[in-house]
Amino acid sequence: MNLIPAVNISADALSAEKIRMNIVAQNIANAHTTKDSNGDVYQRKIVSFESIMDSKSTSAESPDMAKTVRIGSISKDTTPGKKIYHPQHPDADEDGMVEMPNVEISREMVDLIAASRAYEANLSVIKTARQMAQQALSIGR
Repeated sequence: MNLIPAVNISADALSAEKIRMNIVAQNIANAHTTKDSNGDVYQRKIVSFESIMDSKSTSAESPDMAKTVRIGSISKDTTPGKKIYHPQHPDADEDGMVEMPNVEISREMVDLIAASRAYEANLSVIKTARQMAQQALSIGR
């Protein structure tokens, strides 16, 4: 039984979840950014994963390619943000309305918790594979 493909798949998932957590953190950090570097209102970013065939994990005894995960795309959420009345704000329009980013902190926290749990689950897979390999090596002693 080869444990290396399982570890490789979990490592890819750890990398993808790390990027997802970074994007969620970026969304939270910009929850009140009314002008980004382009002069537009900050738009929430969404991470989507895709399943790919991992050709690295093929071997003579297992000719089937394993599936792994990676970041498919990081796109902007195009839903409009709320408009609030704040005439003293430097980004207010002629009516005193300021368009806020479309970031909801509660949604971002749920995404952050889900990404954190998925990260923990993949770490657990790697730890279990390591323990199994150690126990298999100790059988021959």
